Amino acid sequence: MQPTKIAQLQQALTERAQQHLLRTPQTLQQYSGRLVQIAERDYLNFCGNDYLGLASAPQLLQAYADGALKYGAGSSGSPLVTGQHQIHQQLTEQLSDWLGVERALLFSSGFAANHAMLTTLADKQDTLLLDKLSHASLIDGALHSNASFKRFSHNDTAALAQLLAKHNAAMVVTEGVFSMDGDSPDLTSMLALCNKHSAMLLLDDAHGIGVLGPQGEGSAAAQGVSNNQLFCTMANFGKALGVAGAFVAGSKTVIDYLEQFARHYVYSTALSPALCAAVVKSIGLCRVEHWRRDKLQSNIALFRQLADDLPLLPSQTAIQVVVLGSSERALAVSQQLKTAGIWLSAIRPPTVAKGSARLRITLSTQHTEQDIQLLVQQLRQWL
Repeated sequence: MQPTKIAQLQQALTERAQQHLLRTPQTLQQYSGRLVQIAERDYLNFCGNDYLGLASAPQLLQAYADGALKYGAGSSGSPLVTGQHQIHQQLTEQLSDWLGVERALLFSSGFAANHAMLTTLADKQDTLLLDKLSHASLIDGALHSNASFKRFSHNDTAALAQLLAKHNAAMVVTEGVFSMDGDSPDLTSMLALCNKHSAMLLLDDAHGIGVLGPQGEGSAAAQGVSNNQLFCTMANFGKALGVAGAFVAGSKTVIDYLEQFARHYVYSTALSPALCAAVVKSIGLCRVEHWRRDKLQSNIALFRQLADDLPLLPSQTAIQVVVLGSSERALAVSQQLKTAGIWLSAIRPPTVAKGSARLRITLSTQHTEQDIQLLVQQLRQWL
């Protein structure tokens, strides 16, 4: 039986390689925000999610080091068994104040938080309505929940309205910024639809938190929607905030319920207290250093202006996308860019739909005008 199983696994790997879909991990020797060093060569990094340049901010690195010395490297157990550290409580209180919600709960990753959010909060009498382009963690959460599960056309409020008219006890799930297209839903209209049909709105704001809103509060705030109008919000610390981990925030009742019944929380070791110390510093910087968001918006506008003749998807966020179609072409262009010193990985199925392989360009506060000019010049040459 074992040789047969091994042969099945190898066949699946071989087929993925033949389809130009095999992923090969790359080892970074050095990460410096706009630059990454791989195999002794420096590349301009246009495929990370460190939108505000906080991952390498000296204040953040110092807070991480000080946190390890003060609280220890690891939390040593589940927060409901060993007990949470003071820094865990400080971080959740900071999140509540920042987002204007009653409570927040910490998770090991955005995937775990999304999965816990849907599997715990949705029951068999509920219907989950997900955007067609929802992240894999949301799809898995919906599939593993006891609720029924429907999907509506991407950012299509008319299609959502039709589903809401057919289903009672609906829970609508969307993202603040879609990770592979860089666009956003009309949260104001979606919230109005949910209120009309007594439905709940759940938001994954992984790519909006830190970047959007007056103090980086996220996509809802940027559209004039209070986070406390949502049933709950998930976001993580590993993108614009530059660290790792995630949270779900909402009313006291919702978060109390997750704290008691979300298996990802109850049965997982709590986040490293040193990491939490770094996140506390990151949020503090994010709230007051408005220049980071201003510079990012300036870089986005510059890129859109210089690349207006390229086949870009309509996005006003840090995620800019060129759809190339075949995986072979996406890989070829990515390789040509690497020869010019630009690190921009090809995104292929199953991450995106078949026939929509692409270059997913991510812009950062740290990119210079010359960086963006070089990128556009090279894209124009190879596209």
